[in-house]
Amino acid sequence: MYRMQLEKVDTLISGEIDCADFRQRLLKNKDKPAIVNVNIGTTVKGAVDDLDMVVQTLEETGFTKDRFYIHCDGALFGLMMPFVKRAPKVSFKKPIGSVSVSGHKFVGCPMPCGVQITRIEHINALSRDVEYLASRDATIMGSRNGHAPIFLWYTLNRKGYRGFQKEVQKCLRNAHYLKGRFRSAEISAMLNELSSTVVFERPQDETFVRRWQLACQGNIAHVVVMPNVTIEKIDCFVDELVENRPKWFPDGKVVTPCIANEVGDDNCACFQHNHA
Repeated sequence: MYRMQLEKVDTLISGEIDCADFRQRLLKNKDKPAIVNVNIGTTVKGAVDDLDMVVQTLEETGFTKDRFYIHCDGALFGLMMPFVKRAPKVSFKKPIGSVSVSGHKFVGCPMPCGVQITRIEHINALSRDVEYLASRDATIMGSRNGHAPIFLWYTLNRKGYRGFQKEVQKCLRNAHYLKGRFRSAEISAMLNELSSTVVFERPQDETFVRRWQLACQGNIAHVVVMPNVTIEKIDCFVDELVENRPKWFPDGKVVTPCIANEVGDDNCACFQHNHA
């Protein structure tokens, strides 16, 4: 969008930022200020970056607070994390510049929308008075959907704190159940500690992938366990996967592929790692 120079930082097996690589890239670019995107739940693996470690790395490499800007992208997991025990705190008491969450993902708003919270000085730098509106505009595009805040307000008030807490706990509980079903069936699967996204080996049949609307990347696919994903739906999905899996191999003999590079040795169910 802005055609700015960027540095792609390596990630760990979990999907979170590799702060050792981050440190090296900061040291190579000490003459420039840093704009850092911290993920609160990555797209594929649901990984949560260690915000405190990111800040520490910036400070240790000589970046003062006036030379870096941290944006926390909490599109899906940003509204779930406050209800997860042991989850790190994302707070403006820390030197971050902004946080964003989506309203159409976990909250379930019927149209794509999101909320960004930032510091007042950044709003003042962007906003401008619009005479014919008789108000001050602080949006990038000069407009926004007026219905979205109503839907968000309605959902937040209808479910309340306890309602969201119960839904988050249900999602995490069902995600652990799904991972357990996979591993019992000798299917490689990974679940990050703070996530409801279960990563597993990519089914080798595109018809099955399309039927279940699976999002795939390379050798892996994932299931994002949301409040509508019930135990019954999980059982139906896994049972169908286990039933059809032998058909995708010659002679009907399942050979579990090695995806240790994507999910780690402990989560890989291939012969080499499952019998190590």
